[in-house]
Amino acid sequence: MNKKVLSFGEILLRICPDTEGRWLGANMLPFYVGGAELNVATALALWGTPSAYLTALPENSMSLQLAGYMKEKGIDTSHLVYQGPRLGLYFLPQGKDLKNAGVIYDRAGSSFAGLQPGDIDWDSILENVGWLHFSAISPALSRQAADVCAEMLKAAAAKRHVTISVDLNYRAKLWQYGADPVTVMPELVQYCDVVMGNLWAAEKMLGIPVDTSLTGTDRKEDYLKHAQLSSEAILEKFPRVRHVAKTFRFDKGDGGIRYYTCLFNEGKLYTSKEYTSEKILDKVGSGDCFMAGLIQGLYHGQSIPDTLEYATAAAFQKLFIPSDATDQRPEDIKKFMSTYER
Repeated sequence: MNKKVLSFGEILLRICPDTEGRWLGANMLPFYVGGAELNVATALALWGTPSAYLTALPENSMSLQLAGYMKEKGIDTSHLVYQGPRLGLYFLPQGKDLKNAGVIYDRAGSSFAGLQPGDIDWDSILENVGWLHFSAISPALSRQAADVCAEMLKAAAAKRHVTISVDLNYRAKLWQYGADPVTVMPELVQYCDVVMGNLWAAEKMLGIPVDTSLTGTDRKEDYLKHAQLSSEAILEKFPRVRHVAKTFRFDKGDGGIRYYTCLFNEGKLYTSKEYTSEKILDKVGSGDCFMAGLIQGLYHGQSIPDTLEYATAAAFQKLFIPSDATDQRPEDIKKFMSTYER
């Protein structure tokens, strides 16, 4: 299969001040190149899958350096759009989650946020694309960004029958233009074949309710039962969807984590191995790595259990990598899968 997997979303710089403010005296701020969709594209390229990325950048020397950086990662950047005034930024202390109240976004007026319907020639860009991936972060930015996503999905699904995946990333601080996610996302998810997101994202964005009995429980069997119910409801509501994946990541103790996932396909819920650790390094990009693992397995026709286990192991390993995207090759991930002991 030679057709590319195209990931569409905003490239971002993540800037990481320490929580104690030592960066002020050191005159240094660590940063990482990322964005949810670029993290997916980077992992896929590393794993040998034809990977392309589409975003909008300002036309300046820094953007050219970023394009070169992505090319070095093996990502096809031939369709990058150069327009608008600036890159998007966000600030997040190292090790914190993007759902953390401390995240600060600086994305208003960015080149990507300024995209309008009609700016992109989708027929040309989708010419050699077999899989299209986006996330709920893009339509959260503005009404016109949501409209660009709809334009893209219609061109991919209706005209070219491209497989489409979505990550239901919910970022409350980004939905600021007056639209409730549940009024926007169903119009986009109707075109999708693969939906990934946790139970609460499905509730917030698709109107699939979460039973209040889950509040305060940590019983795995309860979460998996509700994962099946939520997945069945998504398939009933969106007939095109074939796969629904959900992740469960719970903090434990002082900086530890408990992690497992599931994938619903053809009436059956598949559950991954459970991973735990007393310490992790960086939560950012773990879900993107899981999404990339799902795409990798499904794109190459691997079995559902093998796809799920690979994606879960890759995502768990990402928790120990201080960057936005994984640097673990397939052989590293498979070795970890075979040697991991609880």
